[in-house]
Amino acid sequence: MVDRPPPRRTGAGERESLAVLLQYQRESALAKLEGLDETSARWSPVPTGTSLLWLMKHLSMAETIWVVHRFAGRTDVPLPANELDDGDTVASVAALYRSTWAMVDEIVAGASLDDDCAALGDQSMVDLRWVLLHLLEETARHAG
Repeated sequence: MVDRPPPRRTGAGERESLAVLLQYQRESALAKLEGLDETSARWSPVPTGTSLLWLMKHLSMAETIWVVHRFAGRTDVPLPANELDDGDTVASVAALYRSTWAMVDEIVAGASLDDDCAALGDQSMVDLRWVLLHLLEETARHAG
């Protein structure tokens, strides 16, 4: 796999910069599955069982819980499981992750970066800017 440099946008605003860099990290993470068979995608080099396939499902869950549930307050949207099921495949998990991007991006497009999360329970209030920065950090960390 070829390492791609991050995109650069001269004069881009904060919102566009966050969106472009998050998408770059999403695609970088998902690219780790390219060319892997199902066994290799599920292989874990660590005792915790973390695999590349699980990481993509985890990132789908993280974006859903932070943007859809906590920011938008849309608990009617099912939260992806944070573990692999027997039926999960490279294709199905990649499709889940991509569909999560579309849902999250639509919510973000209709909101201000200064808007607070609708439903955080007992956690301190954070705004959409913080959520996107957190997801950017989380995705980049897992993308390697």
